Amino acid sequence: TMWSAAPWTRRAALCCVLLQTLVHSSGGLNMCMSGSTTSCEECLLIHPNCAWCSQQDFGRGWMSRCDFFTNLLKRGCENRFIEFPSSRTSILESRPLSSKGSGWTQYDVVQIMPQKISLSLRPGGQTWFGLQVRQVEDYPVDLYYLMDLSLSMKDDLDTIRNLGTKLALEMGKLTSNFRLGFGSFVDKNMSPFSYTADKYQENPCNGYKLFPNCVPTFGFRHILSLTDKVDRFNEEVQKQMVSRNRDAPEGGFDAILQAAVCKEEIGWRKEAYHLLVFATDDVPHLALDGRLGGLVQPHDGRCHLNDKNEYSASTQMDYPSLALLGEKLAENNIFLIFAVTKRLYVIYKDFTALIPGTTVEILDQDSKNVIQLIITAYNNIRSKVELSVWDHPEDLSLSFTATCQDGQPLPGLRKCADLKIGDTVSFNVSVEARSCPPRGTDQSFTIKPVGFKDRLEVSVDYQCDCGCSQTAKSNSSICSSMGTYTCGTCQCEPGYLGARCECQEGDSGSMYLSACREAEGKQICSGRGECSCNQCLCYESEFGKIYGSFCECDDFSCARHKGILCSGHGECHCGECKCHAGYVGDNCNCSTETSTCVSDDGRMCSGRGSCVCGRCQCSEPGAFGDTCEKCPTCPDACGTKRECIECRLFNSGRLADNQTCQRLCKDEIITVEMLKTEDPNAVLCLYKTDDDCVMKFMYSEHASGLSVLTALKEPECSRGPDALMVLLAVVGSILLVGVVLLAVWKLVITIHDHREFARFQSARSRARYEMTKRKHDNDKNETQNDKNEIKN
Repeated sequence: TMWSAAPWTRRAALCCVLLQTLVHSSGGLNMCMSGSTTSCEECLLIHPNCAWCSQQDFGRGWMSRCDFFTNLLKRGCENRFIEFPSSRTSILESRPLSSKGSGWTQYDVVQIMPQKISLSLRPGGQTWFGLQVRQVEDYPVDLYYLMDLSLSMKDDLDTIRNLGTKLALEMGKLTSNFRLGFGSFVDKNMSPFSYTADKYQENPCNGYKLFPNCVPTFGFRHILSLTDKVDRFNEEVQKQMVSRNRDAPEGGFDAILQAAVCKEEIGWRKEAYHLLVFATDDVPHLALDGRLGGLVQPHDGRCHLNDKNEYSASTQMDYPSLALLGEKLAENNIFLIFAVTKRLYVIYKDFTALIPGTTVEILDQDSKNVIQLIITAYNNIRSKVELSVWDHPEDLSLSFTATCQDGQPLPGLRKCADLKIGDTVSFNVSVEARSCPPRGTDQSFTIKPVGFKDRLEVSVDYQCDCGCSQTAKSNSSICSSMGTYTCGTCQCEPGYLGARCECQEGDSGSMYLSACREAEGKQICSGRGECSCNQCLCYESEFGKIYGSFCECDDFSCARHKGILCSGHGECHCGECKCHAGYVGDNCNCSTETSTCVSDDGRMCSGRGSCVCGRCQCSEPGAFGDTCEKCPTCPDACGTKRECIECRLFNSGRLADNQTCQRLCKDEIITVEMLKTEDPNAVLCLYKTDDDCVMKFMYSEHASGLSVLTALKEPECSRGPDALMVLLAVVGSILLVGVVLLAVWKLVITIHDHREFARFQSARSRARYEMTKRKHDNDKNETQNDKNEIKN
C-alpha cells in the first residue's frame, strides 16, 4: 500500500514546483535568467525549476531561453519545445517482508522492502523513496565467544567452562537455530608487548610465584568453529589455559578482525545474525602501537590463519585501526559486543561511537554474569534498527526520515529503538544530485540495516543531457555556417560571436556598448569584462568564475564560515549560497540533521531543549550535555534517575521488563549504608516504594562528565504494627491486669485476714487475762477470807 501513493506524491511534488515557480517569478531574483547560460545543459544545472526553450524563433531581442517553465509558456514557447526533465523513482524489485526466520523459509527471509530501485535524478532536483524494515521472529543466531586468555582472566576462564550448555539453554528461548564458537587471544609475541627471553618462550609465567605455569604467548587462536553441538564448546574451553604478556593492553583488536574476515574458518552463515562477544579486562592496543615493536606495515584487513588456526601475521603487521575494524565488521554483518569490566566501560563506550553496530556491557570480575550480559546485549541489538549507506556517491545528498512505532515522522533520523521482534518500521529517503558525473559513469549505492544481510540496491541515472541536443546540426546556415545549431542556439566556432555567429572577436562600436550595460549609468560589463559584438566577455579571475549577461555574477562572492565558502556545504551562485540537501542558512553552516540531538531515551534533546543546526540548545535551566541529558536541578531529574535506581538495584519499575535498562541507565551507581549530604552540587532525591518504604539517593554530575548516583543499599522502612503481636500484647495485657488484680485482691484479703486474726488474738489474750485476773482476785479474796476466819 505504501507504493500506491507514489504517483499522487509525484503530482503533489510537481504542484509544489509550479507554486515555487510562481513565487520566484512574482518577485525577487529569477535565478534561471541571472546567469550567462548559453546552452540547454547549462540551464538545467542552474536550478531544478529552470527549463529551456529550444524553439527556433524564440528568444529574439535578447530574451533568455532559460526561465521557469510557466514563464516560458507565457512568453510563447510551445510545450513540445520545452526541456524540463524531473527526478523520479522506479521500483525494480519488491518482495514482501517475511514474518519468521526459521524453517523451510530460512533461505528466503526478507527483512527489507523494496530490494532494488532505480533513480533518475536531475542535478539540484530531489526525489524520494520509502523502505520498510522488519526484524523477523526466530532468526538464526551465530555467536562467537572471543576471550582474553591473559593471566588476569584466569578466574573468568574457570567460570565459563560450562558456559555452552547454559547459554544454549537461554538462547533457545529466543531462537530455535543457535550455533556457538570459541576463540582466544593474548598479544603479539614480541618485545615490548610480551616476554621474549629464552626462559619465557615455553612458559611466560616462569618465576611468577602466584601462577608459575602457563602456555606460550599467542596473538589469536581460533579454537572452535561455529557449531550447534554445545558440548564441544564446553570440552574445548575446559582444555584452555591462560598465558601472559608484558604490558597492560591486549592484542584484542587483532583477534576481532581475524574473527570477522575469516568467514569460512569461523563458519559464519549468510542467513543468521552474527554476534561476536569480546571479553576482556583491559584496554586494547590500537593502530600505530605496533611501531613500538618495529611493525610499520599497516594491517591489510585480510584473513591470516595458518594450518594451526593461529594468526600468522601477528608479528608482521601493525594492529588494525578503528576505521578498518568498523569497515570489516559492517562488511560481514557482525554485531560486536564488548564485555568489559566496570573500570573500562567509558573507554569502550567511546569505541562504540566509532564502530557502528557495536554495544558495550559491564562484565563482572569473574564473568559470572556473562550469560545475562549476552542475553541483554542480544535483546538490545534486536530492539533497534539503524540504516547504513554503502558506496555513497560524493555528488549525492541523502536525507532520512524515520517513522518508528509511534507513527511520528522523525526528520534527520535513520534509526529506531525500543522495538519488539516482529515490529515493522519505515524510512523515507530524499535524494538530491548536486552535479553531473563524467559521461559514461555508472553510479549506485546500497542501503542496509546495520548487521543485516538484507539490503536495498539503488542505481542512479543522471538527467544531464537535453533531448534536443541529439538533433544538433553542424555548420548550420542558421549559424552563418560558422557554428553548430543545437537546442535553438548557435554554438559558434572559435573566433566568432553573436546569436547567429555573425561577428568576429575584436569588432566593437558604440552601437554595441549599450547592450553591455545592465542599466543606464552602470559600468560596461560591470567593470569585469569587455563588450564585443553586443556581448560581455568576462575576465578570468584567480578567485573563481565571473559570469552573467553583464558579468554581474561570480561563484566566489558568497558568505563564508570559518573561511570556507558556503561552509563547504553549498554552491556559490551569483552572490548567494545554494545549500546542499541537509543544510540551510546564509552560509549553509546550519545542518538539518537531528540524529545527533536524540538522547538515549529517544527524545529530542531529552525534552529539555530544541535541536538547532544539529546541536541541542538546552532551554531548561540547569540542563547541559550533548543532548541536554544532564540536569540535576530539573524538576524531572529525580524521576528520571529513579527508574534507573529501580531497575539496576532492585530489578523493578518500568524499565525492568523491556530490555532498555542497560541501554538507558549507564550512570555509575554507588550503594552506601548512609547518605552524606555535604556535597552542595548533589541533589537529594527520595521516593516511596510499593511497600511504603522510602528510597533515598543523591544525584550529581562530576567534572569528567559522568553522572553518579549514590543510593542506599536498602530503602528505609518504618514497619507497621504486627496484628499477631498486637493480639498477643492485648491478651497478655489483659492477663497481666487480671493477675495484678488477683494479686492485689489476694493482698487485700490477706491483710484483712491478718488484721482480723490479730484482733482475735488480742481479744483472746484480753479474755484470758481477765479470767486469770478474776481467778487471781477470787483466790486472793478466798485467802483473805480464810485468814479472817482464822483470826476470828
